[in-house]
Amino acid sequence: MKTQTSFAPPLPGRITSVDFFRGFTMFLLAGESTRLYSLLLENKNPVLHFIGNQLHHHQWHGLHFWDLIQPFFMFIVGVAIPFAVANRLKKGETWSRITRHAVIRSLTLLFLGWALYFTAAGKLVFRFQNVLAQLSVTYLVAFLIMNKSFRFQLVFTLVILLLIDLAYRFFPVEGFNNPWVNYHNLGAWFNNLIEGVDKASEWATLNFVSTTAHTVWGAMCGKLLMSERSSSDKIKILLIAGLTALVAGYALDILNITPIIKKIATVSFVLASGGWTILALCLCYWLIDVKGLMSGFSKFFIIVGMNSLFIYMFFELGFTRIISNRIVNPFSKLLFSWSGETMTAIITGLGAWAILWYICYWLYKNRVFIKI
Repeated sequence: MKTQTSFAPPLPGRITSVDFFRGFTMFLLAGESTRLYSLLLENKNPVLHFIGNQLHHHQWHGLHFWDLIQPFFMFIVGVAIPFAVANRLKKGETWSRITRHAVIRSLTLLFLGWALYFTAAGKLVFRFQNVLAQLSVTYLVAFLIMNKSFRFQLVFTLVILLLIDLAYRFFPVEGFNNPWVNYHNLGAWFNNLIEGVDKASEWATLNFVSTTAHTVWGAMCGKLLMSERSSSDKIKILLIAGLTALVAGYALDILNITPIIKKIATVSFVLASGGWTILALCLCYWLIDVKGLMSGFSKFFIIVGMNSLFIYMFFELGFTRIISNRIVNPFSKLLFSWSGETMTAIITGLGAWAILWYICYWLYKNRVFIKI
């Protein structure tokens, strides 16, 4: 745990929208742990049901808003890399020490990602599909090539996307040579191999290959935001990059070349989700850092982002359920049972969500920031 003795306003040149983006993403992930999104999905009101549907992953072929959350997270980690490295260099750290820290951080992320599966199963398992395990690879790759030219980084990501696409198409093992069929593709075969079972998760561990692009693109965008270019130039570049990726991803899907499938992170999914992610960052940057809007609103989410790893581990380890069942639910039933079972459950979820935010606020207020 790393505790800081003071918390100052954003440093000159700091990109507030980056902190907002991280916090907003983590706040939404915290909301999922309260079961609120499931309650919306179960609601018969067509508007609420639609919102709930968008807050759940697509079954297979297609894209919902919730399918963008992991790309958001992996992308914003990449955006933060050049800022973090610049800060360490400013403090006088050597490049070898910074590299050693990056490797240790990568291994720690891998351990934490695996540990979440281990603690949930209560026995030794080898699963690596969650965001922390995926990030352990994509973060390190993005860090190692961060100082290469933009052209090199872009070509690198396009090459790995092409290679993984070809690997899915031409994988020769019978029963796993149907690239876009659930449980019958390269990703499913690799899951079965490392987990030692006949039918593992439909979420492919191999996704770390293609989603490396998200984190590398994030690092590229981070360097762009740090550059001396004018804000209008930065926005123009982000818009062009985001729209290009978006059009390319949806074109591959519409033309029946490669379908958009998040669970195996197809090239069309990575491009489309990457496009939406870059455009989202562009919008945040324009509103917050250029126009100076949403200062109070953004702080609400920045507070969550200051301890993003802690709060992620907190709710992934099941503590939201304890908060809901042991703390909030008794009072919800006592005070709001007259409103019906569904409304009481919604109030319980909102209460648990508020407590998760307050935990982050308490840490923020007491200048405690947990990092690796």
